[in-house]
Amino acid sequence: MKKKYMIVGNWKMNKLIEESLGFIKKLAPEITDCDVDVLLAVPFTSIHPTSKAAEKTKIIIGAQNMNDARKGAFTGEIAGIMLEEAGAEFVILGHSERRQIFHETNDFINKKVERALQDDLMPILCIGETKEEKDKNKTEEVLKKQIKECLDKISKEDVENIKIAYEPIWAIGTGETATVVYAEKIHKFIREYLKQLFGKKCADNIYILYGGSVTPENVSILLKQKDIDGVLVGGASLDLESFLEIIKNSVGV
Repeated sequence: MKKKYMIVGNWKMNKLIEESLGFIKKLAPEITDCDVDVLLAVPFTSIHPTSKAAEKTKIIIGAQNMNDARKGAFTGEIAGIMLEEAGAEFVILGHSERRQIFHETNDFINKKVERALQDDLMPILCIGETKEEKDKNKTEEVLKKQIKECLDKISKEDVENIKIAYEPIWAIGTGETATVVYAEKIHKFIREYLKQLFGKKCADNIYILYGGSVTPENVSILLKQKDIDGVLVGGASLDLESFLEIIKNSVGV
């Protein structure tokens, strides 16, 4: 059975509460009949109000990061149980900006993935290579290391509850998109490696999303690929018309 496509908007550090609520109020009635899963990763301050506004709609609200601890002396951090209490249903982990700007390691991300699962949050695990790694033909080596270390000690049953987002770092916010052939090739490689680690059934069931300058123009051709189950949308998710067009262009692909 074909998976229902997943469209995830990552707002990053954008939109105040009022603007977020206005966005959801306008988006919700437009996607009532769209047979895709629509997720929005909003800033922490907007999780509670937007999750309330999204009740009885097709929009699922989540977070962009969390700590691996449940509580304690971690100034400025937030726990998964806090996100869940506020109304988040999923959390993005290991985004390239967290890895590069905040120096997050695979080991730390692995601990976050474990904690998210314990706290009933669906993890969206981001992996991807830099331009330098790609140019040195190290893409597969880098991805294998990220997958193996970030999913260390995670059971087969739990892995099926994790979504993986492949984001070629060189294509994020640059306007440069991986060719469809390249994106599908990498997604197929990821699925084959997951098969080695967790078995065919598990690998087939896992959602693998593509993230990297996704637009209304390229989303349908991306989703036509066998191993691309959805998209992680950054900049284009901030504009209502653009994000809505991405969603509508995903229907019936």
